[in-house]
Amino acid sequence: MKRAIIITGIAAALVLAAAALFTDWDDVILSWAAPGLAAPSARSDAEKRVLAVLNEMRANGGTYLSVSEEKGRVLRLLTEAAGAKHVVEIGTSTGYSGLWFCLALQATGGHLTTFEIDRGRAAQARINFKTAGVDKLATVVEGDAHQKLAEVAEPIDVAFIDADKEGYPDYLKQLLPRVGPGGLIIADNLNMSSEYRSAVMNNPALETVVWGRDLGVTLKKR
Repeated sequence: MKRAIIITGIAAALVLAAAALFTDWDDVILSWAAPGLAAPSARSDAEKRVLAVLNEMRANGGTYLSVSEEKGRVLRLLTEAAGAKHVVEIGTSTGYSGLWFCLALQATGGHLTTFEIDRGRAAQARINFKTAGVDKLATVVEGDAHQKLAEVAEPIDVAFIDADKEGYPDYLKQLLPRVGPGGLIIADNLNMSSEYRSAVMNNPALETVVWGRDLGVTLKKR
C-alpha cells in the first residue's frame, strides 16, 4: 500500500532533493501551505530585475504563466542547489518558469535551453527574457520538442517537462540518456500522464518524489 508524508512550508522545498535520496516512501507529498510565506527577495540588481518581470507577468493577469509562483520557487531552489550548468525545459510558454530557472542559472553560471511549439508564445518569451536581462542565459528553440530534442548534445543537469501530457513518455525516453547521473527530471501535472508516472515510479534506476499534488521530481541515480 502506498504511503505519503506531508511536509509544509519552506522546509518542503528544502528537503525535496534529500527526500529523493533517502526516503523509502512510495510518494512524498510536499505542501507550500505555510502562513505568512515571505515574497522572494533580491540579493542583487540582476536578481531584482528578473523578479520585477515575474511580478509584472502575474500582475498582468497571469496568461500562460504555466506554473504557480510556489512551483517556480521550487524549480529555482532545486536548480541552484544542484549547481546546474544546463537546464532543458519542454514547454516555454511565455517564459515564466524559465525566468525562475534563470534566477538559479545566474548563480551557477549555467544556461537554459527551452522548447516552445507556439510561435507567438516563443516570441513573447524572448521579449520577457530580454526585459529581465537574461536573454544571454536562455535559448528559445521554436518547434516540436519531440523532434528538436535530438539536437541537444550538451549533457543535461535539470530537465523540466510541462507540455503535451500524452507526450510525456516520449520526452522521458529522450531525456534519460541525456541527463547525467545525479541529474533531475521534473514534470508538472504528473498525474495527467499515468504512463509517465508509472515509468518514473517503477524504474529502479530512478527515485521520484511528488511536491504538492502533481509536481514530480525524479532523480537519476548515480
